[in-house]
Formats: sequence, C-alpha cells, structure tokens
Amino acid sequence: MTRPLPPTPRPSCDPHARVTGPVERGYAAYARRAAAWTARYQERGGRVFCGAGCFACCNMPIRVSLAEALLTAGALDAAQAAAVAAHARRVLHNARTAPDDETYVERHRREVGFCPLLDPRSGGCTQYAVRPTRCRDTFSALPARYCEAGAWEQMTRRERESYRREVARTPGTDGELHFIAPLEHLSEPVWAAAARAMRAEWGLEVWGDFWVLTTLARDPQFMAGVGRGDARGAWRAAKAAGLAHPAILELD
Repeated sequence: MTRPLPPTPRPSCDPHARVTGPVERGYAAYARRAAAWTARYQERGGRVFCGAGCFACCNMPIRVSLAEALLTAGALDAAQAAAVAAHARRVLHNARTAPDDETYVERHRREVGFCPLLDPRSGGCTQYAVRPTRCRDTFSALPARYCEAGAWEQMTRRERESYRREVARTPGTDGELHFIAPLEHLSEPVWAAAARAMRAEWGLEVWGDFWVLTTLARDPQFMAGVGRGDARGAWRAAKAAGLAHPAILELD
C-alpha cells in the first residue's frame, strides 16, 4: 500500500483499448466496492494498517494479465521502462535458478528487490494510477512489520504461535494470514474482465510476472504475435528478448 505521487500523463490514444478498457473499468469498480467494504469494516472495529508511505510488500512477486501490464507500460517514460526491463531480467534469473516456489519468492523479495517504480524516499508509487490488481487489493489487518521479507522466519516459536492466534481472531483475515481476504476477493472481477477481453481480442490469454509482461508489452514483435493470436510466435519473440520462461510467462 504505497502513497501516490503526481500522476504521469498517459497517451490519449490507446491502441489496445478493447483490452485495457475493461480492466480500467474494473479498477474503478473495485475502488468503489473496496471503499464501501472498508468503511463498514472500520465501523465494526476492523483496522487496515496499510497507509501512505508504507511499502513493505513492494518486493513481492506479482502475477498479472497482459491487459494490466499494457496499462502500466503505456505510462512509463524511457528511464522507467529501462529500470523495469532490468528488474525483469533479475526475475528471469531467479525463475531459472530457484529450485522451488518458496525459494523463488524468498529470493525475489531479498535479491530481486523492490519494484523499480517505487520511490523509496517517499514510499510512493510513481505509477500509482496504473498499478496492477495485486497492488490494489493487498491490505494488512496487522502491523506492517508482518509484511516485511523474512518476518515469519525471524519469529521465535512463541511469536509464531502468538501470530497464529492474532490472525485467527482478527476479522477480515482468512484465519491463516494477516492479509484482508475480502478485499482480495473483491478484485476477482478485474481478473475475469481481463481474461474475457484478451480472449475476445486476441483469441488467447497472456499472464505472467508483472515486470516481465510490462517489458514485453513494449516489444513490437511480441505484441504482433499476441495480436495475431499466435502463441508460438509470441513465445519466440519473448525468447528473442531474453524473457521466456514458463514460470513467468504463460500464453494460452
């Protein structure tokens, strides 16, 4: 949950509007529904610990649709695009070398590091208006220290037991983790809208790592393959760009 910085102007004409439009409308609907839910939650005594300048979760891996990535990619300037591409290559290296999912996540948080669109001085997201779904629906019902990389590993057994009890009695959690589950569930229509729009426009769906897809969204050869509904051609273009790996790019 990061604080927004002044928005970056976006191009007035979106060549992928039939794909990105439903996602933008989904974002707006989510914002309304999440605000209403949060108001009721707080009236009943619930607490959301996320706030302006908090970015403890901004080094988590994020899975997105290409529809979402297109929105972000269209707002980047050259320097930001280069930083995102460099981040994507670190993601690829992690995907190639991590022996399992748990290690992949741990390395992402500790070694791949924080999102390059984050301004660490202010704790603000430089592309807040076009951040993906996962950045919009992740909220904590417990203090931000529980969101930091290694928080669980650094707990003693007694602290872990205390954490479990606290999560279990905290309204809004799923009983296992401290994130607010209903706010995540409310975002599901955005994912569904992205899937329908991609399938209708391209005849296929594209999902994967946020930074990888945001980089590929700016690759003409990749997007040409996607636009033709040519999954193999798009994969070859991603491979030529050095960003093809099944753990971070899915074409179906």
